[in-house]
Amino acid sequence: MTDLTTPLNNALTAGERAVAVDAAMLAKLTDVIGDFAINLLIAVLIFVATLFVSRWASAAARRMLGRVRGFRHDPTVLSFAVQVVRVVVMIIGLIAVLQRLGVQTTSIIAVLGAASLAVGLALQGTLSNVAAGVMLLVLRPYRVGEVIDLSGVAGTVKRLDLFTTTLSNAENFRITVPNAKVLSDVVVNLTGQKTRRIEIGFGVGYSDDLNQARAVLAEVAKAHAKVLPDPAPWTGVTALQDSAVQITLQAWVKVEDWWQTRSDLMQGGKEALDAADIEIPFPHQVSVPYGDEADAPSPEAKPARRTRAD
Repeated sequence: MTDLTTPLNNALTAGERAVAVDAAMLAKLTDVIGDFAINLLIAVLIFVATLFVSRWASAAARRMLGRVRGFRHDPTVLSFAVQVVRVVVMIIGLIAVLQRLGVQTTSIIAVLGAASLAVGLALQGTLSNVAAGVMLLVLRPYRVGEVIDLSGVAGTVKRLDLFTTTLSNAENFRITVPNAKVLSDVVVNLTGQKTRRIEIGFGVGYSDDLNQARAVLAEVAKAHAKVLPDPAPWTGVTALQDSAVQITLQAWVKVEDWWQTRSDLMQGGKEALDAADIEIPFPHQVSVPYGDEADAPSPEAKPARRTRAD
């Protein structure tokens, strides 16, 4: 009888141990799931709070920076600064979320650093455009709405971002220039100043009165409503050309009046010179015989009469 009860007791003891182990594992698993659920809930709350904080921080940055004179008159730099504030808040919130979930952010940062190095080597051109875009936003050689000239390509700046500068020329063509090329080339800002000088050259005949021609052109400029009185219009002889004497007219106008006023002065100057009976000569061409043509007799020349020798 004792031989039969011993195995039964051993089996019951083993079953009790197994049940105790399973209960302990279940309790531990319940604790782990509970802790993860709590951490996940907190992480979600942190992420949601990060979204609200990022929007609030960007709006607060826009309000505060909008009071600064340098940012208030430059919406491009203001938008860039607001975006930087928002991205920084988002990065801080995401790091807090990962730490709450038990992720070792140190190793992630190391991996991201190595990946960034590899990506940087592969995208040197693109990153140079980004660096140039940051420099353009800081140095501000031009602003959105201004007319610039980049290596002979002129247009109005429509957009300036981290990668490219977008222009629109007089024919309404959309021109996209990489920022690295813009920063490494000469930039001519045609509307960067409040005033701009008009310079027009007129050709008059050598036999005409040059002082009269200068006075006529000066009166045309002074009579125009868009020409500024200070600096006063100026005229002078600037070149002795093959067929004419060049008289240059210079006048100062506001930037927005430059194109139309230049056209008006060019037309008005021509009409005023015609009214004063001052010639605007055409280019003269002279035919010079060359080679066999120089030795050939003129068609109008008469042949010499031959005489018989006695």
